[in-house]
Amino acid sequence: MKIKYICPHWGSENDSAEAFVEKVLAEKYEGIEINMPAHTSTFTKQFIPTMEDLLSSNKDFVFILQQLTSPDNETVDSYIKKMENSLSDLAAFQPSFINSHTGKDYYSFDDNCRVIEACLNFSLKKNVRVLHETHRGRFSFHAASLLPYLKKFPEMELAGDFSHFCTVSESLLQDQEAIVQQIIPHVSHIHARIGHEQGPQVNDPAAPEWQNHFNWFASWWQEIIIKKEALGWNSFTITPEHGPFPYMPQAPYTKMPLSIQWDNNTYIKNILEKNWFIN
Repeated sequence: MKIKYICPHWGSENDSAEAFVEKVLAEKYEGIEINMPAHTSTFTKQFIPTMEDLLSSNKDFVFILQQLTSPDNETVDSYIKKMENSLSDLAAFQPSFINSHTGKDYYSFDDNCRVIEACLNFSLKKNVRVLHETHRGRFSFHAASLLPYLKKFPEMELAGDFSHFCTVSESLLQDQEAIVQQIIPHVSHIHARIGHEQGPQVNDPAAPEWQNHFNWFASWWQEIIIKKEALGWNSFTITPEHGPFPYMPQAPYTKMPLSIQWDNNTYIKNILEKNWFIN
């Protein structure tokens, strides 16, 4: 199984497009995952031609776009229309796939199903995969309540970020193993971030006090990889995704981050390459 490590743009918003891509390649990442700024932004105007050049010279480079709409007070119909417009804009860039923050945690089951159906129809029409990230605030915010959606849409693919499940349930899901096992087969992309019982991100994943949490999350990731390999997958993508503030804890008053975000993600990438997922 070939594991491709993807660099998140999140946290590098102050870099120019060229500087960001240079950092990505220097760290030997094999793809980029990005919530694209507005088309009119200087970054996007520079980033797209840079990516086009990179993809033309390296067909295997992975280009993941994130679909994330603003939390407006809106009807489900308005939300679906806004989401479809966002997906259409992203599909025009020909991504490897789209990672979508889909639906809302307070929508009814039926309303969220309408949202998911709109994504599935879009995916078929545009021939682009749309994965749904397991995330607080979305239809997928909670492990157990996700299961009815997976039953209704067995073809659904997820971007697995189990840190959100842990935060919502205030646990490492020790008592929900049977539920997790039903979710794992749907995970087609991993956000590798170490969360904990009270938050989606530890202050430093290399700190020894978080070693048990690291091992717990790594066991989930390993199982996802094993199941995909058994199905004949020959490659899989992982985005180390420790983020900046407010995910990154910071000191009061000085607002200094408690660790270095870029180094945290490099640590995750390197330790997985060396100890868990050997290409």
